[in-house]
Amino acid sequence: MSALHDPVLDWYAAHARDLPWREPSASPWSVLVSELMLQQTPVARVLPVHTQWLERWPTPAHLAAEPSGEAVRAWGRLGYPRRALRLHAAAAAIVERYDGEVPDSYDELLTLPGVGDYTAAAVASFAFGRRHVVLDTNVRRVLGRVLAGREFPPTSVTRAEREEATEVLPDDEATAATWAVAVMELGALVCTAASPRCEDCPVREQCAWRAAGYPAYDGPPRRGQAWQGTDRQCRGRLMAVLRDSDGPVHRSRLDVAWPDADQRERCLASLSQDGLIMRKGDTFRL
Repeated sequence: MSALHDPVLDWYAAHARDLPWREPSASPWSVLVSELMLQQTPVARVLPVHTQWLERWPTPAHLAAEPSGEAVRAWGRLGYPRRALRLHAAAAAIVERYDGEVPDSYDELLTLPGVGDYTAAAVASFAFGRRHVVLDTNVRRVLGRVLAGREFPPTSVTRAEREEATEVLPDDEATAATWAVAVMELGALVCTAASPRCEDCPVREQCAWRAAGYPAYDGPPRRGQAWQGTDRQCRGRLMAVLRDSDGPVHRSRLDVAWPDADQRERCLASLSQDGLIMRKGDTFRL
């Protein structure tokens, strides 16, 4: 596999972005925090929040010692704030079960709240140099194009994808860990979803999708995520008011933030059900 591995690894050595969670001094906690934050959120938005988070809570114990509402407040505008609750719960579990140290095995990482297959494999690989198949959207897109000639991966990870990824995973642990992040970076910077820069790809001559003439995706419709006027936007607007307040917020301020009363009440109820806010009479707080 050196004909595939070497070009990608050499490209990564020359073009990898300088990110704090990739520094040799980065702690496993930094890697775990970054992985939770990067779910559905671009790197540019994550960078400042990740830095502030690690400055305030440099270890899981620091975060676990504070109320979960503070994690939600510090999450800021990253979106999908339930991830903040999961990260807080993961910190508490790390303190309770693993003496405050992020576990180094895939199986133990899977026991943490909010950690699924991808995150467990990514943290074990990136933080501890373990050999695992790491399948995020970028990796799946690169391998699907290069190995199978598919423009886009299926909506969820398939057995065939996992087998393809396993077949090309380097045997050496350290090399496999670098390979995982290198393919991810290639998908983020070159083999992008909308405008792939094939002329800059280190494995363009081996790409099955390119060789086939770039056949268009023919799977189920790929739907973009709507935002304007959705419950997601409403929830975000309400959360912003609560996050920017030091204490309880009266309902009247939330009424101004979102004028549609039915949608506002529905979103307040869902935020409460998700454990993101607390209500007492006509006041609300994180």
